[in-house]
Amino acid sequence: MSYLYETLADLMHLSETHELPVWEIVIRAEMEATGESREAIEGEALRRVQIFKDSVVNGIEDRKRTLSGMSGGQAHILLEHTPRLLSPVAYKALTYAIAVNEANAKMFRVVACPTAGSCGVMPGCMCAVGEEFEMDDTAFLRGFFTGAGIGNVITNQACVAGAVGGCQAEVGSAAAMAAGAIVAMLEGTTKQVMNAVALCLKNVLGLVCDPVAGLVEVPCVKRNGVYAVHAFSAAEMAMAGLISQIPVDEVIDAMNRIGRALPSTLRETSEGGLATTETGRRIAAQLRDM
Repeated sequence: MSYLYETLADLMHLSETHELPVWEIVIRAEMEATGESREAIEGEALRRVQIFKDSVVNGIEDRKRTLSGMSGGQAHILLEHTPRLLSPVAYKALTYAIAVNEANAKMFRVVACPTAGSCGVMPGCMCAVGEEFEMDDTAFLRGFFTGAGIGNVITNQACVAGAVGGCQAEVGSAAAMAAGAIVAMLEGTTKQVMNAVALCLKNVLGLVCDPVAGLVEVPCVKRNGVYAVHAFSAAEMAMAGLISQIPVDEVIDAMNRIGRALPSTLRETSEGGLATTETGRRIAAQLRDM
């Protein structure tokens, strides 16, 4: 009996056929592909979850600016800010996503989830949900492996690199992974996971990758916060019963085609978009002269 999958339709079919949640199928597929024991695989996942948590703390506590001066201390500002418009869990996700990205930019620990430029979204969302609902390691494993399975499919069937598919492929994929992880942590159904992914990803299609001065700080750091909240919106809709009219694998394919159709100037080259605004060019020139 094989638990290997290539598409999210495969993952959904395996889940429904074996009457097992998505995260369980992903663990079994990992065991099958690697030959590692369940204990070893879960242990490594929990080690990475701890890195997520540590990055949140480091990003909030260390308020120094990055070497470029473009980021640092912003998560702490958010933590202190009142009044708040978002729900407590969404506000935490916004703050924690930025914290992880700031910690990453200052080289505390590089978290590629699925990329460095989108590293804050899934950790921020998972840590916010886990904290707000006082969840244990099992809940974090549900979220981690669900997100990992989604990321596996997007990586293999499309792309997660801004240089290939624009930021829709980076922060869009991260948000889709996070949306599925949120649903899994809250013990939603397989169909709800898939709809959350589709609703999330199709509403980020066309997002360009235009880092100022070639660094994953502007607009990347704050973008992680924005799309953490976006992931919550998709998860909320899916768990309420809203569905995506476009099947999730077709959304992934559309994202791939759109990304590859973007001009190279909008695919992480810093030759277009925000990177070529007057201010963007000035920042780049200042950093070159440092």
